[in-house]
Amino acid sequence: MPLSAAASAREILVRLHDVMASRTPAQSKLNQVAKIVGEGVNSEVCSIYLLRDGVLELFATEGLAQEAVHVTKLALGEGLVGTIAEQVETLNLDEAAAHPDFVYRPETGEDRFHSFAGVPIIRRERAVGVLCVQHAEPHRYDEIEIEALQTVAMVLSELIANADLIDTRAPAGDRPAVVSAAVRLPGLKLVEGMGAGHAVFHQPRVQIEHTVAEDTEAERHRVYAAFGRMREQIERISREAEFGVDGEHKEVLETYKMFAYDEGWARRINEAIDSGLTAEAAIERVQQRTRMRMRQIDDPLLADRMHDLEDLANRLLRIVSGQMGTAAQLGLRQDTILIARNLGPAELLEYDRRRLKGVVLEEGSLTAHVTIVARAMGVPVLGRVKGVKRAISEGDLLLLDGTAGAVLVRPSPPMEEAFEAKLQARQARRALFAALKNEAPVTRDGHRVTVMVNAGLRDDVAALDVTGADGIGLFRTEFQFLVSATLPARERQQRLYRDVLEAAGDRPVIFRTVDIGGDKALPYLNKLDDGEEENPAMGWRALRLALERDGLMKVQARALLEAAAGRTLSVMFPMVSEPWEFDEAKALFEAQRQVLLDRGKKLPNDVRYGTMLEVPALAEELDRLLPRIDFLSVGTNDLTQFLFAADRANPKLAERYDWLSPAILRFLRRLVAPAKGANVPLAVCGEMGGRPLEAMALIGLGVDRLSITPAAVGPIKAMVRSLDRRAIVAEMERLLADPPRDMRGALTAWAQEQGVELA
Repeated sequence: MPLSAAASAREILVRLHDVMASRTPAQSKLNQVAKIVGEGVNSEVCSIYLLRDGVLELFATEGLAQEAVHVTKLALGEGLVGTIAEQVETLNLDEAAAHPDFVYRPETGEDRFHSFAGVPIIRRERAVGVLCVQHAEPHRYDEIEIEALQTVAMVLSELIANADLIDTRAPAGDRPAVVSAAVRLPGLKLVEGMGAGHAVFHQPRVQIEHTVAEDTEAERHRVYAAFGRMREQIERISREAEFGVDGEHKEVLETYKMFAYDEGWARRINEAIDSGLTAEAAIERVQQRTRMRMRQIDDPLLADRMHDLEDLANRLLRIVSGQMGTAAQLGLRQDTILIARNLGPAELLEYDRRRLKGVVLEEGSLTAHVTIVARAMGVPVLGRVKGVKRAISEGDLLLLDGTAGAVLVRPSPPMEEAFEAKLQARQARRALFAALKNEAPVTRDGHRVTVMVNAGLRDDVAALDVTGADGIGLFRTEFQFLVSATLPARERQQRLYRDVLEAAGDRPVIFRTVDIGGDKALPYLNKLDDGEEENPAMGWRALRLALERDGLMKVQARALLEAAAGRTLSVMFPMVSEPWEFDEAKALFEAQRQVLLDRGKKLPNDVRYGTMLEVPALAEELDRLLPRIDFLSVGTNDLTQFLFAADRANPKLAERYDWLSPAILRFLRRLVAPAKGANVPLAVCGEMGGRPLEAMALIGLGVDRLSITPAAVGPIKAMVRSLDRRAIVAEMERLLADPPRDMRGALTAWAQEQGVELA
């Protein structure tokens, strides 16, 4: 009989309360817990395994052979119990023996039991034991029964901690570093830069002392009060955050605030209190479930939003427990590299920017809110760094090299000297590139190359003045959509576009219409169908989606047209596969232009329409497309993955296909001559153009317009000014006539012989 809602965890905890309060020995308490839980979920077996000396030992059981207690032992990862502890995951099986990790222990007498469910007993974010139940009849336990087990596991964590039964011998992967040797930890470059400082862990773990509530209503009021204080904090941080110029990081905070006011989250915490938990234990209970869900999420954008929820749960837990001593509250006393599993944007903003020299995250991603905010603050961030708790101790000297994607822990004097030399060289290099700000990118034989920047945030426009770039060749309008909690209103879009145009002055700006869908899903838009797309990069995204949902595109069209009043507006459509798609998109814009004209609105002096070429099929339609468009931009990021059928997000394929492969170069060469013949400007606006060697090859193909990241402008200008265009054009003709096996090596050798600047 499944557990009813009325007799769920609450009923079990009421019985456990007396056990916890009794003065009986710990072993007796565990025996009673096993009996109470088994009866509570109507299960024939309930067993408790605790981690002792690095292995899981059967400490108490109701239903298995008593002779197996303190005899049956399983290593981490061994059997179902070992798997639960190692993975910190829940298992719910109707046939235990069918699981690939099943291990039979004959001394337990468990051979007649089929059903199995187990949950980890968690203390300080690691499993210190396992609580499991078994039943003779094959069936999966109900969700409410699993929740009851998870709640009891929290109580057991407190019980075994008070009884000094927590294993002091942590698994190897969790032991803190005791060595003083230097260590190099690689990671994912999230925000580029270099910084040196001492390690400070963002957040000491809040220790929950009591899990079983004496007064449920009192606990509920404590949570309500904590929610109020937390929301006040978020509002204050949002008001006081200083970036100099408004940007999308402000909208990040608005999305973050949305989570703080989420009623569903608050309801789940209340339900946990109803089961008999204290306020702290209820928050921790919901947080544990969130962490388990995060491990199962493949969608990076959704995972990032879950990190925001994790950040808020930590904040709420600190408020309700009165343990507010984060590193930010305590204050940074020296130059600091902050260490955290992950950070929310509001937590990062609490730190003293003068002392904060970098951030190292165990998790993190390029699309995370904290990454956007850190970029606005100018703080280098390294993510996906494994083993930080094992390798780094509080106070260790760290050298964060965001350009190389690594952090040096406890560096030796020679390492410090090398880092300082690299830092000085980088600063000198930046000074050299800064000196080129007012110099035109002209080759040695007098050919002018147009170098523009890619942008997506309001603050990115400042790079025009810093780098001396010719304009913005690609403004990704979807960034505003991705960091917003709701669909941005027309007025808000218009304000952003107007600010960008005003900041750019007389320099051109090309706005790409919203490119969403695929890996850039918007949570506030309904799914397009009932199932997930198997190949989202090649699915219903970008212009395909916008033409179907033309209301979204009409709003953006009006915002762009009104923002560009009295100026030239350049609009570019993404993911065009056939000319008719361009025609429909242009017609939509022109219809909105007429609507605004009829209403007496001030309009742009001229509207130029162009398209991205990232779908290979469009290259076969150039003769029909070129007469229709004013400019053409080649998006090499998507184009490469479509040409090679290789997902650029797959790490196994990321390094396999080279931008300097003959296939890519020959494809691009096919585009240049027809575009020039039709007098249509052609630009390359992918990452390929931002790498000096690749940009050199593009110039050799006849490409003379590049749109790249702001950081790449200086190096590309230096390369262009050291290059003889006629020589590289001749060399590319020779190499592509009979391509060498190593095109990259051949081009590198040629550049070195010619004295081309590639650094």
